[in-house]
Amino acid sequence: MIHGRQKAAVGRRMKQTMLAAAALPLVMAGWSAPAAAQDESTETTRTKEPRRIRVGLGAQFVPSYPGADDHSLRPLVDVSLTRGAKPFGFEAPDESFGPSLIDAGGFEFGPALNFESSRKPKDVGVDLDKVDFTVEAGAFAQYAFGPKFRIRVEGRKGLGGHDGWTGQAGADFVARDGDEWLFSVGPRVTWSDGRYQRAYFGVTAPESVRTGLPVYRPGSGIQAVGATAGFLTQLSRRFGIYSYAKYDRLVGDAADSPVVRGFGSRDQFSGGLALTYTFGPGS
Repeated sequence: MIHGRQKAAVGRRMKQTMLAAAALPLVMAGWSAPAAAQDESTETTRTKEPRRIRVGLGAQFVPSYPGADDHSLRPLVDVSLTRGAKPFGFEAPDESFGPSLIDAGGFEFGPALNFESSRKPKDVGVDLDKVDFTVEAGAFAQYAFGPKFRIRVEGRKGLGGHDGWTGQAGADFVARDGDEWLFSVGPRVTWSDGRYQRAYFGVTAPESVRTGLPVYRPGSGIQAVGATAGFLTQLSRRFGIYSYAKYDRLVGDAADSPVVRGFGSRDQFSGGLALTYTFGPGS
């Protein structure tokens, strides 16, 4: 599903399921010409299955910045693709956007793209340095133990803005009835390096002079632990509802930050609701 985690300025990330090109069958000794022709015909029929697209539009409340005690209303956008009667693939509400470049035997690997909104002094309520909008680019790897259980890890580097490294590891239990309804829930662990943590949770000497807060220089480590749940159900052949809820508890250096203790919150909540519409035959 497309939307970012609590950080995305545009409702987290847009996600798309991109289909890998089908491999041509190898012609081996002993195959008969009619059998080869039949295989080719089957493959052609499969690749010509009509595409279905599900688009969700709505709104979400997310923390105004990492460690904030207030929330911002932002767009929630979801896009999923599939072909024919195959159900739409599962995507957790808080995973980054990125297609699978490798998809074999339950294992998937590919790029991960996310966005972190800016933090201005007025957002905090004290004269801390501004953290600019950040594009985070990296990679993900995941493995599905059948249709009901999946683990996933991401690592991303900030390009501008906080300029640090951040990542997330999580597991999801998935229950579904095809495309009629889907429920997912699972734990999360968020990690970030010292540069990321200093951008949002640190206090430099000049900032200390301006604000009266003590100088604070956090290091790398576990930033938060929490859980994410999502639910999607069809109201009719084409219309449906998508919703999600997420909770993170700041821990370690992030939780001990004078910025969080004085002006933010260790408890980070987010959630959203969207109306979905499915394009394509048979919907």
